[in-house]
Amino acid sequence: MKRSLQSLIAVSASVIAVVAPESMSQLAAQSVPELKYEANAAILSLPAYGEVAGVATNSKGHIFVYARTGHPVATLGDERTFYHGNARLFEFDPTGKFVKEIGQGTYGFDFAQQVRVDPQDNVWAVDAGSNVLTKFDPEGRLLMVIGRKPEAIAVRTGPGMPARRIDDDTNVPAPARGGGRGSTQSAPGAGTRSESFNRPTDIAFDAQGHVYIADGMGTNNRIAVFNRDGNWARGWGQTGSGPGQFDKIRGIVTDTAGNVYVADSGNKRVQVFDGRGTFKSEITGIGTPQAICITSGSPQYLYSSNSNGPESMENGEIYKIQLDGRVVGRFGKAGRIPGEFGMANSLDCRDENTVWVGEVWNWRAQKVTVK
Repeated sequence: MKRSLQSLIAVSASVIAVVAPESMSQLAAQSVPELKYEANAAILSLPAYGEVAGVATNSKGHIFVYARTGHPVATLGDERTFYHGNARLFEFDPTGKFVKEIGQGTYGFDFAQQVRVDPQDNVWAVDAGSNVLTKFDPEGRLLMVIGRKPEAIAVRTGPGMPARRIDDDTNVPAPARGGGRGSTQSAPGAGTRSESFNRPTDIAFDAQGHVYIADGMGTNNRIAVFNRDGNWARGWGQTGSGPGQFDKIRGIVTDTAGNVYVADSGNKRVQVFDGRGTFKSEITGIGTPQAICITSGSPQYLYSSNSNGPESMENGEIYKIQLDGRVVGRFGKAGRIPGEFGMANSLDCRDENTVWVGEVWNWRAQKVTVK
């Protein structure tokens, strides 16, 4: 009888040990306050509809939308094939009235991924198709390009032209390699010291004018940092699940203290670093971060979307988080009607109570007022 009682106690303890983490996780999820909010899905009238990959605002309240709206065009020039025209960048005034299109026909506009506005109101388009980041001044004039389309390209076969790959610098057959100005060969995820981006996803800025590029959704899994002149400064990261390692970087932002927040979606966390790449902490328990933004003013808050996956309409809520990782609350869910979110790929939150949400599935940008 004594032995049976001891066995029962041991079994019960084992069950509690197994169930407790899941129960605590559910309890934590249930304890997150639901924030009241209002959403305006009709404030913008897009000149052409398509997947809204990026949405951002400037200091004057103008709204910028980078969307996958066009039809890709392939132009054969000598022995290179140029693809362009599959993404467009629009500007609207604070009332939602269309102002102009920026960068129409730009070589680097292939597959829109993100748009951000820096502290000087310059507009940056991040393109995951061309592996190019394009900087425009507030009037829409081209200022800078970081990155380059892959150098090694396939050439169509034809009379006297066997199937091969061409190195554009020498015009001779060359093996496939990661392309980009100043590129160096390295193992996937090694964080190459170069502009050889592989599906970059986002960009952030610090007070010294550095740009931090999330690189990204391909095999690099690194943060690449360039100075205000567009020259390489430093970088960190590789594929993995440890501190300073990444699995599908979706977003990046900086705070006024110079800390860098990285949406490490594959590892279901936001990692926090100093400006030199030293790991400081991580934020978990907010689902799979798809898009992030950080507010201005004091105190600052981080917003992060737990976006639905490409095959589901589950999750979709957006979290409001203190910079120490404590969750203030959450709002929204996945869906198609106004006030719901269909794969929120971009967030903009200059004002703590105003969040712009760019949606891929629903082809729109919603202005959300958090109560």
